[in-house]
Amino acid sequence: MIDGGGLFKVHDYHRYIGSCNSISQETSVIDHRTSVIGHRTSIIGHRASIIHHRPSTIDSLSLALHLMKYAEIIIPLHLPRNYTWEVPPHMEAQLLPGCRVEVNLGKSKKYAGVVKNITEERPEWIDTKPILNILDVEPVLHTEQLKLWEWMASYYMCSEGDVMAAALPAHFKLSSESIIVFNEEFGDNFSELDHDEYLVAEALLLKKELRLNEVQQILDSAHVYPVINKLIHKKVCYVWEALKQTYSPRRETFVVLDEHYRNEENLEKLLNEDTRLRRAEKQMELLLAFLHLSKTEGDVSKSSLLKKSGASDAQLKGLADKRILQLEKRSVDRVRYLAPQLHIDFELSPAQQKALDELQTKMQEKAVCLLHGVTSSGKTQIYIKLIAEEVKKGKQVLFLLPEIALTSQIIRRLQKHFGGHIGIYHSRFTHNERVEIWNKVKSGELKVVLGARSALFLPFQDLSLVICDEEHDSSYKQQEPAPRYNGRDAAIFYASMFGAKTVLGSATPSFESYQNAVTGKYGLVEINERYGEIELPAIEMVDTRKIDRKDNNKIILTPSLITAINDTIAAGKQVILFQNRRGYSPYQICMVCGWIPQCRYCDVSLTYHKLSNQLHCHYCGSTYPPVHTCAACGNHQFTQRNFGTEKIEELLQETFPNANVARMDVDSVRGKMAHDNLIQQFEQQRIDILVGTQMVVKGLDFDHVGLVGILDADGLLHFADFRVHERAFQLMEQVSGRAGRKGGQGRVMIQTSQPAHPVLQYVKQHSYVNLFNEEIPKRKQFGYPPFTRTIHLSFRHRFREIAHQAAQQFANGLKNKYGPYMVGPAEPAVGRIRNLYLMELLLKLPRDQKLVPQCKKDIQDQIAILHQEKRFRSVVIIPDVDVV
Repeated sequence: MIDGGGLFKVHDYHRYIGSCNSISQETSVIDHRTSVIGHRTSIIGHRASIIHHRPSTIDSLSLALHLMKYAEIIIPLHLPRNYTWEVPPHMEAQLLPGCRVEVNLGKSKKYAGVVKNITEERPEWIDTKPILNILDVEPVLHTEQLKLWEWMASYYMCSEGDVMAAALPAHFKLSSESIIVFNEEFGDNFSELDHDEYLVAEALLLKKELRLNEVQQILDSAHVYPVINKLIHKKVCYVWEALKQTYSPRRETFVVLDEHYRNEENLEKLLNEDTRLRRAEKQMELLLAFLHLSKTEGDVSKSSLLKKSGASDAQLKGLADKRILQLEKRSVDRVRYLAPQLHIDFELSPAQQKALDELQTKMQEKAVCLLHGVTSSGKTQIYIKLIAEEVKKGKQVLFLLPEIALTSQIIRRLQKHFGGHIGIYHSRFTHNERVEIWNKVKSGELKVVLGARSALFLPFQDLSLVICDEEHDSSYKQQEPAPRYNGRDAAIFYASMFGAKTVLGSATPSFESYQNAVTGKYGLVEINERYGEIELPAIEMVDTRKIDRKDNNKIILTPSLITAINDTIAAGKQVILFQNRRGYSPYQICMVCGWIPQCRYCDVSLTYHKLSNQLHCHYCGSTYPPVHTCAACGNHQFTQRNFGTEKIEELLQETFPNANVARMDVDSVRGKMAHDNLIQQFEQQRIDILVGTQMVVKGLDFDHVGLVGILDADGLLHFADFRVHERAFQLMEQVSGRAGRKGGQGRVMIQTSQPAHPVLQYVKQHSYVNLFNEEIPKRKQFGYPPFTRTIHLSFRHRFREIAHQAAQQFANGLKNKYGPYMVGPAEPAVGRIRNLYLMELLLKLPRDQKLVPQCKKDIQDQIAILHQEKRFRSVVIIPDVDVV
């Protein structure tokens, strides 16, 4: 099977084909279901009458089938292709591409699918089932989105169902829930049933149907399936599948003044003369509080009124009973928005204005432009000017960021200028919140959307500009599950659907984007100075080989760095320390035999986390108690090697007891608002020293950072990856850019045992272009991007030998045609993850518009051939296009 998120297997497809019986059999099933759910039966009866005609009426049958319409429908499963359903005549007028419909797949499973297109061409070799219901009055998707889905499925070698599963908010992807229906033929004699069966049967007799959660409540147990199975076997009930609608608008109670008292004269009499209120002081106070709030805030919700007035429900009910106030339910947004505004209150520097003018000129000529500006050059202000121009025209803008973490700081800056014109969209919103944002974008109410890569799927009505900030970041690439797309590249394609322009921005662009810019495919605009003419930070190399140490462990804080931290804090500035490892200690080792605790399910060492006092696997998420006895020799002496952010935080608190120290990594900012709260504390200078992983690197803007320390540069320079030098430079240059953004030149200290390393010299000179010029000939010589297209294939199986054999046989099938472009198959550095053994194969294909699509087709064919062999049928093969 091809893995697309674990949603569909090959045998499901055969089961579906087998369930498509003759039209007469299907008609009887549909007639039966129609009688249960009350659907119309006119078309089904018509088809049944046609089928039972004598052969002489074959012309009438052909005519009826010819006039029938069919819909190609995408459902959120990894299917080998999209399937076609029949459009009943009474639905033809309402059904449009982009609408969701209720369909049956297999014997009884129901799904909400999206109509891709409607045709009169009847599919060959397969009988069709009718669409059961239309779920939307108008389409939830625009045509451009359906084209994006199709392109992504083709380019990234997945199914449109995979894309649908990733694109739509969860509440749009309805699937069926099981309903237990009472069998009337059984009667009411339950004497043969046991206690649990009797309880369920009695409830069914009264209610006629029950949902699974209702059965769980009746039995007061989560284990209801054995009981239901027994009742089905005894023919007391049968199971019916029905679509479950999970989205519901949020309803809130609002307080309004009775219409009679909206007249000022009547209101004055009420307040001054009405005896009902004179005897009820608390009610009078509540009424006065309501009148004050209605004037200052407009609409008054019940909750805010009671909270601010300190009144009780009973007092409010008393005013409602006297028909002075009224309570009414309203649908409200779960996400609160400011009032829309357009307020640009800053002027660009001469360098920024020059860059903006160049950018606007280049955007007339090129669909995509790269804005390459050094850190703190003011790229965001240029984006704001571009966005303002589009908002004035009534157009929509998509502003993409690589991580959710970045949205919290920049949204505050953008809301200052655009108010309620702007909204945020990312995966930390609830399912209901995402549906509401989706609908606001679709209606055009939101003009600017700020979000991570998932915001790309929103149904923009009139998109005119896409901004992709920090475009070099690998977080734009989706890893698991399919579709494994690059948000930056998909955004460029999506913009082209609208004829919109795309601006890519970065201080350290990806080599692919910079190559496209210098060769003329993209427009290129550069800013080589910081905003306010502040100098780029001075970078110092600290040679850790010259530092005396007690053992062989890496030194965490060198004496010179400790001195620099003290000086920085004394000057009223802040410090950021960067270490690209979380946890306390990346691994511990037996001091006698060298044994290292490893994960039970992955071939990796376990990281000790002191906060939880557990060993963690960072690949599968498994946790284990601390190990005190060596499994190999029985010794009790262990030493911890290397260091993570937890250990650094602890050491900083010991070394600088008067400083406020905080940590920013995945473990410390798990809550919805935790990251935003931490950033605001640092902005307000309530934190003196912030230690973190890559989360502190990416585009954050702090005014008071005087010192940045990179604690282990060596750990960034030694990965088996062709992008290792590019990535190391990007990380170090980006984290260096957090220093000295305002109020004078900053300082950066890099701890390393290789101060003469070429990449570190380029970082010291802030010379991206020189690094690019050195690396790009090597990429060309060895056939790596940007000169090739890469397709990475991963083979996974619970037996090592099967994974090896499958990968080798697959490679042999492609060798004749693509041998010169293949690397592998080989076992990766981590050869087992989640108890599946891995093998990898890499294809480096010339950038040929015919060869690459043909290779993708040949790969899909080879996967199908491999899965025909019984021993390889359960091998999971994952293609990843443009792997990063």
